Parts: sequence; structure tokens; C-alpha cells
Amino acid sequence: MEKLDVKLDAFEGPLDLLLHLIEKNKVDIYDIPISEITAQYLDYISEIPQEDMERASAFMVMAATLIDIKSRMLLPPEKDEEGEDIDPRDELVRQLLEYKMYRYIADELRGRQEKASCVYYKEPDIPEEILKFRPVPKAEDVFSDVQVQDLCRVFQRLLKQQADRVDPVRSSFGKIRKESVALPEKMERLKGYAKRHKRFSFKRLVHASENKMDVIVTFIALLEMMKQGSVTVKQDALFDDIEIESKIAEAS
Repeated sequence: MEKLDVKLDAFEGPLDLLLHLIEKNKVDIYDIPISEITAQYLDYISEIPQEDMERASAFMVMAATLIDIKSRMLLPPEKDEEGEDIDPRDELVRQLLEYKMYRYIADELRGRQEKASCVYYKEPDIPEEILKFRPVPKAEDVFSDVQVQDLCRVFQRLLKQQADRVDPVRSSFGKIRKESVALPEKMERLKGYAKRHKRFSFKRLVHASENKMDVIVTFIALLEMMKQGSVTVKQDALFDDIEIESKIAEAS
């Protein structure tokens, strides 16, 4: 039998040595030739210095385990509860596979650590213009204190109030249609109003509206300004008036 020329310091424990012998002999880990591997293992540990027996105790325990497995394989096989033969090597194979997995993970982490030691990071030098940038407010942030359902209910109530103001008698004499107000024009008017009034209510805003279409366009313009962050809105309770606060003066 070939004499092994290896050192104890090359292995971290008996499982590491066994895995080396299996890979060196190119044998199937699920079908270990226990007699051959045991002989090589005993040849190896015979070279351990006697003064180093405390460190080598784990290797001696594994040697005893290998001899025990070898002797059990010479006897008639034991049976499990289902009547199947019990392979004395099964527990050893399980330990070797588990150790092999841990060793692979350790090697992978060690490789990543070595790669990381070669990585250097540059100090940030972001331009001042980029640092001052503030993104456009998100709709969910603008409406954080207001439920859309509540706004719709107030809007419907205001439309009803607008309809109640119509004289049912004189309205039957005919209508003089007014030119529709475009949304950009209404937004300009609303921005001007917001600059002059720091806080105001939606009811006050549409009080002078002459028709339902003007109220609708005003409501849409208000929603657009909320989206842009020009104004914020608040409603204390259901069906209460919508309180509006202008942010235009702060931004300008």
C-alpha cells in the first residue's frame, strides 16, 4: 500500500482528512470502500507525534469509528423497521456530505472576502444642483390627510347647492350660454387668488360661480394644483367644507 506523505496541519479535522482520502482515491462517497479508506487513515494518524495526542484525539475517535464500521460490515446486515438492510456507512456518509457543504460555503465566503478587499470606494462628489433637487410631490403624499371619497361628497354637495340657487321660474324663460372656461385659464385665476389669500375654503372659492361647469372646472384646477404641491387641503370631518392653504408664496 502506498505510504501517504501528508501533514496534520493540512487538515482541520478527521472529516476533512476522510474527504481528502475519498477525493484522492476517486471513490463514490455513497459507496465508500471502508477497508481501503480505513487502512490509509490509520497509516496517516500513525505519523501524529505522541506529544500532540490532545490535538489528535478527534482523529483517534474517527479511527475507532472506521474500525467499528469495518467490523459491522463483516457481520450479517442489520434490518430496519421496514425490513431493509441497514448500511453501517450511512451515518458517516451523512456527516461527510454535511461537512462538504459547509466547506464549500466557507470557501465561497473566503473568495468573496478576498475580492472585497480589492474594492475601493470613491468619496461622493455630487454636484450641488443635484443635492438641491426635490422631486415633485406624489399624489399619495398630497392627499395623505384627505380621503378622495370625502372630497367627492363635498363636491356633490356643492353642486347641489349650486343647483338650488337657480330660480325655477326665470330659468324656464331660456338660457344665455356663457363661453366655457378653459382649465389653464381657471388655474391662472386660482393661482392669483391663492397668492392673495393664504387660507380659504372651497365654498368661498366657488361662491361667485354662475354655473355648474364653472364649479367643475374650479374643482379640477384645485386637484391639479394639489398634485403640483401649490396648495394643500384639509377636511376636519365628513361633509365639512374643504380648507385650502396656499404654498405659492413660500415657493416664490
